Amino acid sequence: MQGNGTEVTAADIARLAGVGRAAVSNWRRRHADFPKPVGGTETSPAFALGEVEEWLRGQGKLAEVPLKERVWQQVAGHPEGPVTALVHAGCALLHLHDRPLVWLELSAATDDEGLSRTLPEALGAVLAPRFGPAHEPAVPRFTAAELLPSIPLLRAATELAADLGAKQTFEFLLARHLDANPRQYTLTPGELAELMAELAGPARSVLDPACGTGALLRAVATRPGQELYGQDSSRELAALTALRLALRSTSTIRTAPGDSLRADAHAHLRAEAVLCHPPFNERNWGHDELAYDPRWEYGFPARTESELAWVQHALARLEDGGTAVLLMPPAAASRRSGRRIRADLLRRGALRAVIALPVGAAPPYNIPLLLWVLRRPGKASVPPELLLVDSGRLMPEGRSGFDWAAVRAAVLDAWRPFDRTGRVTERPGLSRSLPVIELLDDDVDLAPARHLPPPAAGGGADELAAVRERLGETLRLTADLTPPLTQEEQPARWPLTTVGELARGGALVLRTGGTGPHARVLTDHDVLSGTAPSGTLPETGEPPVFVEQGDVVVPVLGGGGVARVIDEETAGAALGRNLTLLRPDGDALDAWFVAGFLRGTANSRQASSYASTATRLDVRRLQLPRLPLDQQRRYGERFRALAAFEDALRQAGRLGERLVRGMYDGLTDGSVAPD
Repeated sequence: MQGNGTEVTAADIARLAGVGRAAVSNWRRRHADFPKPVGGTETSPAFALGEVEEWLRGQGKLAEVPLKERVWQQVAGHPEGPVTALVHAGCALLHLHDRPLVWLELSAATDDEGLSRTLPEALGAVLAPRFGPAHEPAVPRFTAAELLPSIPLLRAATELAADLGAKQTFEFLLARHLDANPRQYTLTPGELAELMAELAGPARSVLDPACGTGALLRAVATRPGQELYGQDSSRELAALTALRLALRSTSTIRTAPGDSLRADAHAHLRAEAVLCHPPFNERNWGHDELAYDPRWEYGFPARTESELAWVQHALARLEDGGTAVLLMPPAAASRRSGRRIRADLLRRGALRAVIALPVGAAPPYNIPLLLWVLRRPGKASVPPELLLVDSGRLMPEGRSGFDWAAVRAAVLDAWRPFDRTGRVTERPGLSRSLPVIELLDDDVDLAPARHLPPPAAGGGADELAAVRERLGETLRLTADLTPPLTQEEQPARWPLTTVGELARGGALVLRTGGTGPHARVLTDHDVLSGTAPSGTLPETGEPPVFVEQGDVVVPVLGGGGVARVIDEETAGAALGRNLTLLRPDGDALDAWFVAGFLRGTANSRQASSYASTATRLDVRRLQLPRLPLDQQRRYGERFRALAAFEDALRQAGRLGERLVRGMYDGLTDGSVAPD
């Protein structure tokens, strides 16, 4: 099963053995027989996976590499790169999905070289009907020589599919690749993709002209006879999108490589819907060579207005009455260089809604992005009203994330009646429809926040009074919870053990988070700030790790010093990335005792390792004193009281900020008198 060319890094070895990277560095120094590097660099060496497995097994540090991990390592260490490996694996999984008996006969009847000779024809028989006889297909037809290095991977991947299913196996491998290379791809979060698809409505033909990894097309509700079209400047991404969609549905799929603006592969298409997350702020989008392109019905975009070029491309590929939904940067709604095009989009009724999303909805995460909903006008269109929505106001108090369900409900509750009647009931600070004529000034500024009436300051005078009362109660509680003074004593000299030793002895269970999918996820920010679960996890093909009441959760990035005991309200959430869960045996360890001692500054310092830009905590090296259970509980009660005091301080801070902000808003808008 194992390919000779598969290489792994020190981080991969640590994952295989269930240890920290520091342990792998120690093994390399202390054991002369540790495998020698076969590639990589001096600072980031690569090792042969087969040699590593043999060494770990010989040392008793590894019983067997799980099949999922083995397949992933073959993808990551493929001699032609992980993307090529994913495309090859996707083709084999699609063959298994569409013709399972044929694949089993092929793979069982011959050796690797024989399989590589028979696969091109067998794969072609599956790929051609699914993706069409395109002149330049997104999924190329591979030769025997190209497939030969991938044969061990294909056998392993299809073996894994027997347990997970072909679709789930491909999603798992793709998610691992995207997670391992976050800076190489601009991803559209699944919740946002679903919202965009719902705004577009049901459609039989859908185009994404900048499809990336296919998140938007994947979010489209399937229908009989559906056709999905995609294009991406990256040949590899166009291929991955095609395979991902083919494994999900029986829709007709036509994806192509190439720049949609310069070399449109679907020039004759008139789709019912277009979904697009275009590249932002591109200067080299084709301004000079596309000056006389017929797609510029609403005006020739300036060199700095690449997003308006994508808007007009989307409209040009719609049938009359078709809907396009594009994710746009906020500057596209207000830059002066685009005001003439925005004005013409309004006059002709093409732009129907501008929706502001909360900060953090999609990359880049530090700005509030917009959704533009457009509709290709028919012959008798008249300038309608424009719907403006600002869902950024739905950010909850004291949380890093936001409630996607609340955002979705607010947006669709405004869009659906507006789409039916052309008007919507005004909700101050959240949504309103505005006659187009009121927007056609010198700036044609379409930022929703500039046109929405403000909500009552802080929720109104009654709400401010309620916040003030809650703040007073919280401050009184804080005073009551203030820890009493104690007499100074000499530092104790307890016998110590480590978390790793306790885990090996069965006194606690260690788990790491980050697998999904799940819609209620405890993030590292939630643990640090003491707030409710606020994150989500993408589909990875792996089940999430759920937290239980009494678990202790520790963030591994940022220097340590924090541990949270899971309460009844948080129980049932999925464990997020960069978190480690400790599940103590109640007969041996008190959870609050464990959490309290893990928060010691000296404890965190001795268990941390430092990189050039980050600090990482090795949870297994954290130390705990060996104390009888009754004495643990005495310490645990004190740590529990400290945690309650800390929570009260946080709540007082949040309420105080809310009261101050509401008073400032009320005084400045006149709803609160100065006397």
